[in-house]
This record gives sequence, structure tokens and C-alpha cells, in this order.
Amino acid sequence: RGGGAGEQASRAEMEAFRKQANKFKEQVAKQQQAVIKQFSTTGYERSDSVVIDEVELQQHQRLEKLYSSTRSGRDFQKDIVRAAEGLVSIGSKHIEVGTKFSEDCYRYGGENNADGEALTKAASLYGGALRNVEKEYEDFNRTLCSQIIDPLKAMAVCAPLEEARGFAQRYSRMRHEAEILSAEIARRKARVRESPVAEHTTKLEQSEGKMIEHKASMAVLGKEAVAALGAVESQQKRVTLQRLVGMVRVPSSSIWVTYFNWFVRFGFCLWLGHSSC
Repeated sequence: RGGGAGEQASRAEMEAFRKQANKFKEQVAKQQQAVIKQFSTTGYERSDSVVIDEVELQQHQRLEKLYSSTRSGRDFQKDIVRAAEGLVSIGSKHIEVGTKFSEDCYRYGGENNADGEALTKAASLYGGALRNVEKEYEDFNRTLCSQIIDPLKAMAVCAPLEEARGFAQRYSRMRHEAEILSAEIARRKARVRESPVAEHTTKLEQSEGKMIEHKASMAVLGKEAVAALGAVESQQKRVTLQRLVGMVRVPSSSIWVTYFNWFVRFGFCLWLGHSSC
């Protein structure tokens, strides 16, 4: 009898160890999944699975579209800024070269003014015209900075955008937690069906209560996230369109008109001679 009792005790201990090992294995698996999802997602998790109900799925899909749209809008603003900065950089080099050339023209015209030839007058004339053109380039660069680059740069990192995207990221994390909680409820229901004891029933009720509270919190946060992202998306599109149109309307055309007029006049001076100048 003593031997039989010892074997039963040993079996009971082994069964307890087995259950504990399985429980530990499940916990490790959950932690691994959470870590993988945390590092594999880029802010808002893409998913078409029903976690709570169809209403929540529609909310999630709307948030997903808004999150993607505001990210694309921000990236496009950065593209415009890079392009405008490139124009400013080119313009600055143009100003540097043009200013030096205008000084050379002025110097040649001044040093050879006594000759009274058409070339000396044309050089002085062109030097003055080029100086005016470079001033217009400076105005053009300043306008690009003040009306295009600075506003879009500020909006790409503005507080409303970061706050709205933060709401969406929090909602995504809560949705992942709801997914875990839903799986836990399913497991607890299976245990209750297998062994409907009070302990299993109580744990199931606790999990279901958590889900109800979690669902309510998600609904509130989801509405806030949709409203915030929607407002940011609308502002992004409006401001980006205004700045893009502003790039077209920047009075850069006057630079080329000035170039054309003074080149024509310069050509006539060389062709007709100094009397026409």
C-alpha cells in the first residue's frame, strides 16, 4: 500500500509540474508574440480580423486609412520642402556666380569707358541688368523659405499631427490587447465546458468583465483618434495645396522677363552700334 500511495503522489506531482510547464510555455509564447508585433509594426497595425464586432472593425479600418493618409501627406510635404530647398540652393549658387559676373562687367565697362565703344557700354548695361536679376533671385529665395519651406517644415512635425497619430497608435495597442483578451476568454470558456467548477466560471466572468470595460475604452479612444486624424488630414491637404499653388505663383517669371528684355537690348547694342545705346 505504501508503494502505491507513493506512486500516486509522484504522479500527482508530475501532473502539477506538467501543468505549470504548459502554463509557463503559454506565457512565453504570448510575450514572444507581443515583442514580435511591437517591432514588426510601423505605428498602426494592419489587420482585417474581427476582434470585437463589425462596428469596431469599421472603426479600425477608418483609422488605418486616416493614419496612412496623414503619413503620406507628411511625406509629400517633406518632398516639397526638399524640392524647394534644392531650388534655393541652386538659386544661391546662381546669385553667387551672377553677382561676380556683374561686377566683372561693371569693371570692364568702367576701365574702358574712354573708348566709347558699344562693347563697353553694353558690358556696363548688362552688368546693371544682371545685378537686378540677382536681387530678384534673392527675393525669390526668401519667398520660397518664408511661404513654402518654413510652413511645411513646421507642419510636418506639428503637435496636432503627433498627438493624432499617438491616439491611433494607442488604439492599435488596445486592439492588440483586446485580441489577447478575446483568446483568453475563448480558452476559459473551453475550460468551463470541460470542467464547470466555480473557479473556472469566476475567472471567465472576470475576463468577460475586463473585455466589456476594454471595449468601452476603445470606443471612446477610437472616436477621439478618428476626429483628430480627420482634422489633421483636412488641414494637411488644404495647406499643402496652398503652398504648392504658391510655388507656381511665386513671381519668378519676372526674372526671366528681365533676362529677355536686357538680352534683347544687349543684342541691339552690339548690332546697331553705340549710337543706339
